[in-house]
Amino acid sequence: MSRIGKAPIEIPAGVTVDVAKDNVVTVKGPKGTLSQAVNPEFTITIEDGHLHIARPTDDREHRAQHGLYRALVHNMVVGVSTGYRKELELVGVGYRATATGQVLELSLGYSHAIYLKLPPEVKVEAKSERNKNPLIILESDDKQLLGQVCAKIRSFRKPEPYKGKGIKFVGEVIRRKSGKTAGAK
Repeated sequence: MSRIGKAPIEIPAGVTVDVAKDNVVTVKGPKGTLSQAVNPEFTITIEDGHLHIARPTDDREHRAQHGLYRALVHNMVVGVSTGYRKELELVGVGYRATATGQVLELSLGYSHAIYLKLPPEVKVEAKSERNKNPLIILESDDKQLLGQVCAKIRSFRKPEPYKGKGIKFVGEVIRRKSGKTAGAK
């Protein structure tokens, strides 16, 4: 019994949802347009400003997909109405980030700079303040694409548990380990 799948999706003002006959849901809003293909066996209805997704049977596969499709469509509705925002923090001496257009330049202690070309749907901003760690702020209407870009940036220098250096999300807690000298007696 999918509790997530049964929950209706509220469609805010300024957002339009279209369902094509081949079950492709297209959501348009002030931040952009997104579309997602849904299993054609599912029925999608829009009534009174709410979108409902109903599964055909109680098979294991249909139950698993019910909550998934509801979550994907809900993420699209939230994305085109308010958008998503992620902040990454660079922790380490000499770590820098600069954004020029859709290209992010990272200096992470390697012998070379890393240049990452971002998709046009993702807006990037790099902040550097004195005596604070540099920040990378990413915004997009597509939650999945934003998470993928964040994971790619983070993979260049993952936070390590001994000194805490690396790229981490703002507010993320890194479990720290004590070094070799802590256990010696």
